Amino acid sequence: MPQKHIVIEARNMPTSTGRYVEMLVRYLEKVDTVNRYSVLLYPDKMDTWVPTNPNFTAVPCPYKEYSFAEQLGFVKQLNSLNADLVHFSMPQQPVLYNGAVVTTIQDLTTARFRNPDKNIVVFWIKQQIYKWLIKYVSRKSKHLIAISDFVRHDIAEYASIPLDKITVTHEAVDDFDEAPAPLLSVVGKRYIMGDGRARPHKNLARQIEAFAKVHETHPDLYFLLTGKQDEAINEHKRRIEELGLSEFVIIAGFIPDGQLKWAMAHCQAYIWASLSEGFGLPPLEAMLHGAPVASSNASCMPEVLGEAAHYFDPYDTDAMAQAISELVDNPELQETLKQRGAQQVQRYSWKRMAEQSRAVYEKVLSGA
Repeated sequence: MPQKHIVIEARNMPTSTGRYVEMLVRYLEKVDTVNRYSVLLYPDKMDTWVPTNPNFTAVPCPYKEYSFAEQLGFVKQLNSLNADLVHFSMPQQPVLYNGAVVTTIQDLTTARFRNPDKNIVVFWIKQQIYKWLIKYVSRKSKHLIAISDFVRHDIAEYASIPLDKITVTHEAVDDFDEAPAPLLSVVGKRYIMGDGRARPHKNLARQIEAFAKVHETHPDLYFLLTGKQDEAINEHKRRIEELGLSEFVIIAGFIPDGQLKWAMAHCQAYIWASLSEGFGLPPLEAMLHGAPVASSNASCMPEVLGEAAHYFDPYDTDAMAQAISELVDNPELQETLKQRGAQQVQRYSWKRMAEQSRAVYEKVLSGA
């Protein structure tokens, strides 16, 4: 097939949510030396990515997500680029663009859970728009990419589209660049750790209640919570105080990768209690860095983690507490899960994800 011009919308690179498109671009540069790529970045992020393949060019895109400018000015920019194909890395996109489109949908979490940090009315309105957009984009796009088979089936049912319109390209996990560095707040302590972000789908309230039950029989155990914090954490802090656990629940917030790596390597268990994920990189990162994982059995987690995790029902605090106790009390189980985890992470590859994405482009461009 002759050279084609492919545009990749990468406005959320580099952020935590933009990890997917960052790695997609990085590995497309390695696996595609034929096609020409324009990678759209916010103007103030242009210096965060330097192409290594001469066929790749960074292009400034000033149009913010969910803005009128995105629906009007962005269309003009896309039309001026004369692309053979545009790959949107997220559903947010100008609905009036009529060119060939591939869209990646990470999950439907935003359509199902509210964000307590946002104004409830404003967020509800945006959520309704998002729900409509998901369905519209799913039907309009030439093809969709999902990051797990769970999401593939979820989208097909939600948007009433055929499964064969959606291709799964699993994400992957990488070692952190930073060297391990002790986290002083847990040095010398026996602790478990988990995701401390106070978003409803992260299930923090039930994690705290489950830990309270575990602490009754494990009074020397601490619970380390990491992840970016906001005002919503305050209600959880109040509950921790009510339970008399202020000394034993350590809310570390965001910590550098080196300390996160060290903490994962030294914990008794990494607890992943999420109610909804598209792929779930954190428990895989924990496995990569030597932590035995106890995980929610919801959404995509059994698919992604396989037999390398000790599962529980995330809606049942008694079941969660039991799973945690079983893991921290059983060094043999911990070691088994560490070994399985090290093998599980090897199943995933960013390079393979890029190759599969390129195959989707070629399928759409060929009209197949």
